[in-house]
Amino acid sequence: QRIRNDGRTFSLTIGLVEALCGFQLTLTHLDGRHLLIKYPAGKVIEPGSIRVVRGEGMPQYRNPFEKGDLYIKFDVRFPDNGWISTEKLTELEDLLPSRAEVPVISADTEEVDLKEFDISQGSSGGHRREAYNDSSDEEGGPHGPGVQCAHQ
Repeated sequence: QRIRNDGRTFSLTIGLVEALCGFQLTLTHLDGRHLLIKYPAGKVIEPGSIRVVRGEGMPQYRNPFEKGDLYIKFDVRFPDNGWISTEKLTELEDLLPSRAEVPVISADTEEVDLKEFDISQGSSGGHRREAYNDSSDEEGGPHGPGVQCAHQ
């Protein structure tokens, strides 16, 4: 579903092309009217950003002829992996703003791979706690109950 409404804010899912190149779409307001929403080319909409249409929100309490503002929160749908050929990707990169400069890589730098993460799987499939986030010493963990470092 492309448009959702929680009563206060409309949530709208748009594609990457719309987020970068502008769009126009119709929105059915809660009062049944159809609004044509336009957003110009060249003004980027970031995922999670909110835009406002002044005076097109819900009527004000005890003053039905005065309306509040209509807020639209945007979710940007990115293309799936492999959606473009390598040649076209190179052409696209030439059109987009330049990448950040590549950092200087020293001899002691280790190369690692960035993988997709599924939060339901956790960091390695188990319920491991990181060393800096381990409060087991205070809870009677592996060092015994109440063991603390001595201060000098």
